[in-house]
Amino acid sequence: MFRIWAKEFKDNHLLRDMVVCNDDNSISRTKKVFNALDEVCHAFDLQTPIWLDINISDFKCHSKARFTQDSFVESIDFDYLEIHVIEED
Repeated sequence: MFRIWAKEFKDNHLLRDMVVCNDDNSISRTKKVFNALDEVCHAFDLQTPIWLDINISDFKCHSKARFTQDSFVESIDFDYLEIHVIEED
């Protein structure tokens, strides 16, 4: 089981969150992360954020990435979107 927890924050308050699960062992971890992020963005009605170097390095080290306004082309009405791998086979 592969699960990612996505959280949207504004002023240090959790606005909304969701957990995305993936049981497909035929695809890579990277593909699972991208699919989960696409699913979260669709559910939250957001464009998919751009992976900046800081997001990539944080995700490699901590299995967590925080997307701020810099990662989005359009304006966002929250401070950041955070994704975190909470379970991995």
